[in-house]
Amino acid sequence: MQPLNEQPERSMGLDPKSALLRLLAYCKASDWAGYDPYDALNSIWFKSSPFWNSKIARLVLTQTLKRSPINFRGLLKVPKTQNPKGLALFLSATLRAPELSTPETGDLAASLAKGILALRSPDTPYWCWGYSFPWQGRSVLVPRGAPNLVCTTFVAEALLDLYEQRHEPEHLNVALSAAEYLLNDLYWSDGGAMGFAYPLPTIRNQVHNANLLAAALFCRVHKLTGDERFLGKGLAVARSSASKQRSDGSWTYGEGRPQQWIDNFHTGYNLGALKSISRNAGTSEFEPCIRRGFEFYRSHFFLEDGAVRYFHNRTHPLDIHCVAQSIITLVEFADLDPGNLPLADCVFRWAMTHMWDQQGYFYYRVLRIGTVKTPYMRWSEAWMFLALTELARSQKAPAKEADAHDTARTVAAC
Repeated sequence: MQPLNEQPERSMGLDPKSALLRLLAYCKASDWAGYDPYDALNSIWFKSSPFWNSKIARLVLTQTLKRSPINFRGLLKVPKTQNPKGLALFLSATLRAPELSTPETGDLAASLAKGILALRSPDTPYWCWGYSFPWQGRSVLVPRGAPNLVCTTFVAEALLDLYEQRHEPEHLNVALSAAEYLLNDLYWSDGGAMGFAYPLPTIRNQVHNANLLAAALFCRVHKLTGDERFLGKGLAVARSSASKQRSDGSWTYGEGRPQQWIDNFHTGYNLGALKSISRNAGTSEFEPCIRRGFEFYRSHFFLEDGAVRYFHNRTHPLDIHCVAQSIITLVEFADLDPGNLPLADCVFRWAMTHMWDQQGYFYYRVLRIGTVKTPYMRWSEAWMFLALTELARSQKAPAKEADAHDTARTVAAC
């Protein structure tokens, strides 16, 4: 484990594009498969033991493997798997960087799309997806492959990215089916409340990132197909979750009593989804909400050296998923603050110093007393793959006129 205050020279001066190529080589050599923070219940040993029937044992094993600086998955016979959400992130990234597909790599987008389609959830008439492992929540055990909203929306969005580039009807039809799954099986309303069930169709709650991700998919499907079933419900749910924004610009994860935390990447999801909704629905009604939310995000999740917080009110853990989402959000909202792109580069350089391995992947977490170095394909590598793609693209674009003082201040802080 690496103490936080040490400054190892892991990055070798890599720029975002060079790091992206190294990460691509690692992920492709791994066939896009790997471990996940929540995959403990894939353990062949644990499934065959009497502990499998104990909720407490399932929770303990999951949290132990997630938090351990030593990776015991090989010992417990946890297999590496492809995760449809991870493949979707890789697909969206490769479509943004077509130069990654070479004669040596082949058509990465087509290969990833094929893999995604092969991983659809079984026993359902809709195209939908779940995670490649069973996972134990506070109250329910979610089976491996059971479709859920978050996994399905990320896959559908990636397939729409592919459709908009290549205009192959199959991908639009699959994404439309995914939207129909959300509409017919997950959408709910009860009096003045409405939303989408998550993580299972039987659990009706207000999880804001789930609501806004689904609403964003609805608005995009409506724009591409003209299907009126989606626009009204999408906007209504978006307005519902937008109305729960606090006066300081933040959202709690959800409205349930155990969901009262505020974190980095779910806030980033909310902001990105609201921007997508605004663009595809042709509305400016969420602009004040976006601006307040981004001001909160910018002022609460970044440290002076480029490190980013998981939670808004404490420093540790420093999580690679939050690093990736911070870069993505800063680039996506570059128009809101002239220091966003320099800060995104600062975050990248911090990650390369503290969370990059010379084998070509990113570590999971920096803790108060050390670093969890396990590579996680969906949580860490896929998200950083997308973030590096976005950062590299932003650095290729012509530089915009920026306030010199703000930009210099941001760079100096690194």
